[in-house]
Amino acid sequence: MSKSNSLSLELIENRILIIRGQKVMLDKDLSKLYNIATRELNKAVSRNRTRFPSDFMFQLSKDEFANLKFQFGTSSWGGTRKLPYAFTEQGVAMLSSVLRSERAVQVNIQIMRVFVKLREIISTHKELAQKLKELELKIESHDENITAIFEAINQLLAPEEKPKRKIGFEVKEKTYSYKTRRR
Repeated sequence: MSKSNSLSLELIENRILIIRGQKVMLDKDLSKLYNIATRELNKAVSRNRTRFPSDFMFQLSKDEFANLKFQFGTSSWGGTRKLPYAFTEQGVAMLSSVLRSERAVQVNIQIMRVFVKLREIISTHKELAQKLKELELKIESHDENITAIFEAINQLLAPEEKPKRKIGFEVKEKTYSYKTRRR
């Protein structure tokens, strides 16, 4: 892979966000990659709305958009007048059938490679996390066993304590009972 190609993959990777628990790309980022205006991309999508069900594309809520602006430090002046659209991996793939330029095809190929790469990374992390959890459980049980062994050794090494004999006199208390007489 050429250096410019890997750079563009990194550029694409940085534009993938997680919103509503899904990996998505915003319409403005996609339009920059496709080298078209955002309104053109959204017009093409609206002309083919049946190709973009809610699991392929959704519009951000005001809160989600405000949160994004806060995260990226975007000013509230100017800029987007409408809430942006977020495209899932399937939505991005569907864009290649709506945008028919050669650039759109090439960009989609690169985006799909990035999504696959991210899936592989996440899969690897899940496997690693599982192995670490198993190792942690083994270590915990080993720690408990080692502690029990040390306690047993300490008990064996400790001298047996014999009861000490008391020195001196032992005073026993006498109990007196008083009888009352009847007169």
